Amino acid sequence: MLYFAYGSNLNHHQMKNIRCIGSEYLKSTFLKDYQLTFCHPNILNKYGYANVVKKKGSKVPGAIWKITKKHEKILDRYEDFPNSYQKKYFYLNGKRIMFYIMNKYFIKKPPISYINTITEGYKNCNIDLNYTNRFIYKK
Repeated sequence: MLYFAYGSNLNHHQMKNIRCIGSEYLKSTFLKDYQLTFCHPNILNKYGYANVVKKKGSKVPGAIWKITKKHEKILDRYEDFPNSYQKKYFYLNGKRIMFYIMNKYFIKKPPISYINTITEGYKNCNIDLNYTNRFIYKK
């Protein structure tokens, strides 16, 4: 199956060597009509994590990964599916691609270690770092 990553799972070391061993990075692309934000489903939590929210005309850079059903179960646990994140799908060149989205959340700043993981992922995927700077450092 195909999975669209836009947060810490852009990081190749994290995906290939830690989280989803054997997953395959295919390419970078954009999720259209969404905007990147950082939030948490619990108001008491100090930090936020990557999420996407609907916003017409915006786009979120990310990566397409080829994953197995076993990888999907690992990601489900990591993303706290279905409690914190839900699954959505879009089509790219006729292929169905899964991504996670947090529907109930509170805007929060991400921890610096998380920012660094995402920034490294942007570099791994040859994504313009201006996207990271624009959304992570806007507060």
